Amino acid sequence: MPTRAELPRSNHFQETHSWTDDLPVCRLSGVGFSTNQIYREDGCRQEEHQFEDRSFHCCVDDNTFLYGVFDGHEGVQAATFALQRMAAEILLGQLSGKTSDEEIKEVLRQAFIAVEKGYLDSVDDRLAERTSLQYEIPDGMTSYEAYQKFPHLVDKLNALNCELSAGTTVVVALVYSGRLYVANVGDSRALLCRTDSNGVLRVVQLSVDHDLRNEDELLRLSQLGLDVDKFRQGSRLGNQENTRCLGNYLVKGGYKEFDELVTARAEPVIAEPEIHGGIQLDETCRYQQLTCLYPSLCNCMQCRATGWFLLLMSDGLYKSLVEATRTDQVNKDIAQMAVEQFRVQSTLTGVAQAVVDKIVRIHHDVCMSGSTSPDGHFTVAGKRDDITLLVRNFNFPLPNALNSPTNAVVRFNPIVTTVSTSSWSAGDDNSTIENSLTDTTASNTTDDQNNDTSTTESSSDLFPDRPNPVDRNTRINAYVDFSDFFQNVEKARAEGTLPLDIEF
Repeated sequence: MPTRAELPRSNHFQETHSWTDDLPVCRLSGVGFSTNQIYREDGCRQEEHQFEDRSFHCCVDDNTFLYGVFDGHEGVQAATFALQRMAAEILLGQLSGKTSDEEIKEVLRQAFIAVEKGYLDSVDDRLAERTSLQYEIPDGMTSYEAYQKFPHLVDKLNALNCELSAGTTVVVALVYSGRLYVANVGDSRALLCRTDSNGVLRVVQLSVDHDLRNEDELLRLSQLGLDVDKFRQGSRLGNQENTRCLGNYLVKGGYKEFDELVTARAEPVIAEPEIHGGIQLDETCRYQQLTCLYPSLCNCMQCRATGWFLLLMSDGLYKSLVEATRTDQVNKDIAQMAVEQFRVQSTLTGVAQAVVDKIVRIHHDVCMSGSTSPDGHFTVAGKRDDITLLVRNFNFPLPNALNSPTNAVVRFNPIVTTVSTSSWSAGDDNSTIENSLTDTTASNTTDDQNNDTSTTESSSDLFPDRPNPVDRNTRINAYVDFSDFFQNVEKARAEGTLPLDIEF
């Protein structure tokens, strides 16, 4: 099987406009990202492949919010397909009438299975072409012999293997009827972060890393008849690192072509998601209009209220930080970085991008520091993968937030309406492990605990001197005072010096 670098890139899948592009963007969230990079001694930027991450963050109504991060590998085909199909499998009536946690979890599970089936169905023609090419190459030939005698067939086969290897990890968060649900396959993560009234930041990982370091996944593989001791010594399962994903036919229907997987009694890589929830989001998660003029200097109970936010990320974020710093508390470190950026940024996109940029810089500086060989030659080595970070804020303070009607929906009637915020309540998911950490600058965290603005401001709230234009015929007061001008005109008329071309 050819390596990633040897596989040619195909344009069989073309990204087109999707209905998900027209979904309303959730204004309570922001996304930051960075493309992959190979580090060079001359400092010039070089990418190993095109950006393969995808994400969405949409608000369907006051009761339904959906977020997702898709980390593609071996191409963008699977990630793009999953992005476009996942929302359709959740938001087009599937949640109607569903009230219990089990019913909503089943909707999420069925969505993953439907996306997987739909994607594999979409590559049927490529599978048929691949099978036809394999029949044209005589059995018993080595790869070298086959390329020597049938180079054009081998090149086509490698291109098809590239397409069929495309897969994606997925982490999806659904806020529905005041409850939070998270589903994932692969190693993209979801972190729920909360501060309490004592300034303690608690971080809960709501996703499961499906890789060869997961003992539960190794147990599942051993029950299929695989020798997991071999996998413990390496990091790949067939042609990928994850034990669960969407797409990648070669480690599913074609898994027996890999020597290390041929003994499996069933497909070793699956698309079954792990699902956590629902986590009740109560009033402590709701945006409130601050009454304090200087919350950073205040210590009242309102300004010390709990703050919540959710992080969805591709593995490139936390793995880059681990590789650069060797930290064993990467979730805590990322959450702490997010808290720091909440204090200084004015938008949630700014928060997400600032965290990404900081980790990229840390990784870049470590790799570019290089090493010197025994013969005195300085070398720079290393690379990092694509990075995506999605931040969903519930009520964590953003002191420098721009005081603009970003949450108002303006319809040019000209009538101004606002999007109301649903009621959230906050509880804990008992099926997860909670890691507590104390902010190293607890005084600052305590000071900034609840400096947030209301999400239901109207134009009349922001501009109290301006009438709310609910009537097309409402007379609008003049913005400029012309009284001095008119007084001078009357004075000139009385003195007979008024120009003839001025008439009133």
